[in-house]
Amino acid sequence: MAQKPSIPKGTRDFGQQETAERNYIFDTVKSVFKTFGYSQIETPAMENLSTLLGKYGDEGDKLLFRILNSGDAFSGIDYSQYQLPEGEKAYNSKALSLAVCEKGLRYDLTVPFARYVVQHQNEISFPFKRFQIQPVWRADRPQKGRYREFYQCDVDVIGSRSQLNELELVQIVDRVFKLLDVNVLIKINNRKVLTGFAEICGFPDKVVDITVAIDKLDKIGLEAVEAEMKENGLTDEAVAVIEPILQLSGNAQEKIAAMRSLMNGGSASGLVSETGLKGLDELEELFGYIEAAGVHSAVEIDLSLARGLNYYTGAIFEVKALDWQIGSICGGGRYDNLTGIFGLPDMSGVGISFGADRIYDVLKGLGKFPEGLKSATRVLFANMGAQEAAYALGVAQALREAGVAVEVYPDSAKLKKQFDYADRKAIPFLSINGETEMAAGTVQIKNLASGEQRSFARTDLAGILAFLASRFR
Repeated sequence: MAQKPSIPKGTRDFGQQETAERNYIFDTVKSVFKTFGYSQIETPAMENLSTLLGKYGDEGDKLLFRILNSGDAFSGIDYSQYQLPEGEKAYNSKALSLAVCEKGLRYDLTVPFARYVVQHQNEISFPFKRFQIQPVWRADRPQKGRYREFYQCDVDVIGSRSQLNELELVQIVDRVFKLLDVNVLIKINNRKVLTGFAEICGFPDKVVDITVAIDKLDKIGLEAVEAEMKENGLTDEAVAVIEPILQLSGNAQEKIAAMRSLMNGGSASGLVSETGLKGLDELEELFGYIEAAGVHSAVEIDLSLARGLNYYTGAIFEVKALDWQIGSICGGGRYDNLTGIFGLPDMSGVGISFGADRIYDVLKGLGKFPEGLKSATRVLFANMGAQEAAYALGVAQALREAGVAVEVYPDSAKLKKQFDYADRKAIPFLSINGETEMAAGTVQIKNLASGEQRSFARTDLAGILAFLASRFR
């Protein structure tokens, strides 16, 4: 008995409907990226392991899919070099894997982008504005909402420190979700402000512990966040300095003014944070741009936002859907030395990533996908026999040249079967032409949704197009 076919856990097939819906998201995102002057690039599915290793931390390294060298990868390996002391497992698998695997599947689009910029620095113009929509792979444990293969949609500009770039990303988010008809909240913070938290409470070395804790504020509440900070070595006095920051309310200007007072010696500690004040200056400038640009989506300062702490150096972004319960659907921020890992220091950039899978879930949950995405075909010419099919070919070709997607049913089958085919593929128009139409030189076209049927001269392409167009609106 043949084995039932399957795919690896953590991967998915996408059928016609799902692919059409995903392409609707990708096409919308692409169109907006392009209107802001971003150009598309692609990088290989695989990179040299030397490019990937050490860029994501120890946990990230464990999740890299490694590709075995071609041929007999284990030929000539001196296993004694990798043998572990007696009592442990036989070989150092990590070291051995480096000897037999020189390449790996990309873990994200960011590190390949950094490699691309450095490798092609003499060919590209800075500031360099690019977007990438490609799959990435992670050897993670598959579970609901977490896959081993998934798509990322990244947009970045590198080679400029201007906060007009941050504004563009906010505008891009605003435009994308307006087109997708989804209400979103854009949350913004600044890495320098987070550093200021640690400095004014007297624990500058605890910035990671502090921000990791406050990043959980929405999930576990203020008391639990304070308890975690104390567990990580902060004193009651230090926590008392941070507490009023986490309880700040008001609009962006009010929050910035209150924070400026605290960062300038107005907290219980009396300490000043120049770094924090610089971050507030950047936030004030960015929100001034946002107001001037007339961004429609809701935008707020979220002082508990701390994503990618060790990676970002300035503005931090996170986007939430307002009408559907789900995690963040976009995230990103400013980084000052992305390319430094490949030998090109001080190349500042800023970017944001659109979470295609979560955006898909939001659109599906809210019923926001347009009808008729499943099939690109707009008109199906029924096949009533060899002569009738030949009669339809000229009209079908003329419609295709005019940009209309057309099919001619390949077999002379019962009309019910051809109607069912059109229904399954959500084809809106059916053209049935027999001896009567052939004799009169006409073409019959029926709107399957309304039942309306019109007859046109076979040569009346303008009339046919007008009829089809009036039903597409």
